[in-house]
Amino acid sequence: MKTKTTKIIYWISTTLVALMMTFSAYSYLTNETIKQGFHHLGFPDYFRVELAIAKILGAIVLLVPLKGQWKEWAYAGFAFTFISAFIAHSASGDPINNRIGPVVFLIVLLLSYFTYHKSKTVSL
Repeated sequence: MKTKTTKIIYWISTTLVALMMTFSAYSYLTNETIKQGFHHLGFPDYFRVELAIAKILGAIVLLVPLKGQWKEWAYAGFAFTFISAFIAHSASGDPINNRIGPVVFLIVLLLSYFTYHKSKTVSL
């Protein structure tokens, strides 16, 4: 893949993940239906708030140029979040449309992750 194409794919996929995480964090804090959904899955309210804060911080880390392992931690955290959401919805017997969203965003996250690393090695 060309460097320019790699960077475009990276920014599109990363922006999609960051927007989705920011929107879901906002929903976690403001939407009563989401709150009830957390109760349905067996999670306490404080977990919903902690997860919202972590999603906002992770979205910022993905978008801001940082040195060190911060981005790796954000990618890992989001991967765990998507996998855990899939497992929680599956274990609760939720319909397939509740399970497929986390899988789709895991794929977008992986695309962001791999193009991030590819663009780093190409630009050196």
